[in-house]
Amino acid sequence: MNSAILMQDVDKNFGDFQALSAVNIEVSSGERVVICGPSGSGKSTLIRCINQLEKHDAGRIEVWGTELGDDLRNLDAVRREAGMVFQHFNLFPHVTVLENCAMPQILSRRTPRKDAEDTARHYLDRVHILEQAEKFPGQLSGGQQQRVAIARALCMEPRIMLFDEPTSALDPEMVSEVLEVMTDLAGSGMTMVVVTHEMGFARRVADRIVYMEAGSVVETGTPDKVFDSPEDERTRRFLSKVMSG
Repeated sequence: MNSAILMQDVDKNFGDFQALSAVNIEVSSGERVVICGPSGSGKSTLIRCINQLEKHDAGRIEVWGTELGDDLRNLDAVRREAGMVFQHFNLFPHVTVLENCAMPQILSRRTPRKDAEDTARHYLDRVHILEQAEKFPGQLSGGQQQRVAIARALCMEPRIMLFDEPTSALDPEMVSEVLEVMTDLAGSGMTMVVVTHEMGFARRVADRIVYMEAGSVVETGTPDKVFDSPEDERTRRFLSKVMSG
C-alpha cells in the first residue's frame, strides 16, 4: 500500500535559520496524525512543505507516490490531492459563501457552474452551515468562516486534508464547533495531518502524535504513549506546560 505522505531527511532553511532538520515522517492512507510542539518548532513549515507552499531545501517528499520537486505537473497533481485549511480563513470577502466554495472548482477543474454549486451545497451541509450559503464571509462568525474554509477544501474532493492550526485564530467559544467538524471528518476515514495546540482533540482523534522541537521530530507514538508515558524529557516538559495551562 502506498504511503499517503512520505518525508525523508527533509531540511528547510530561511536564510541562516534552519526551520526543519532531517525530518522523517510517514503517513498511511486513512491515518490521522497530529503534530504538536512549541511555537517556532517547525510544525507549520512542515505542513506547508507537504504541498510546497514552502519548498524544501533537501530530502525527499512524496504524496501518494508522486515526488515533489521542480516538476510543476507533479505539484499540480499533489495539490489536487491535498486540501489545506489555514489558521486564517482566506475566504474571498466580496462573494457569497456558496461562491467561495464553487469558484475553485469552476476555475481549476472547469466544473460546470450548476455541478460546482451542487457540490458546494453538499459540503456546506456536511459542515452544518448550508443555511449561510447566500451570506458573505463578513456576516459570519470566525467559527462559521472556518467551517466554510473546510467545506471549500472538501469541494475539491482531496484524498488528504492538511490543517495548519485551524482554531488558533478563533475565540474560545468558537473552537468546539470547528473541532466537531474535524472530528466528524476524521470519523469518515479521511487522511489528516493536523497542526494544533488542542490536546484534547489530539488525544481523542489522532492515531499518532508527532512532537517537534527546534525543527526536528523529537518523539512519535500513539496518543496514550505520548501523553501518558513520553520518553523524551522535552516532550514531558512541553506536555506539563500545555496540560496545566
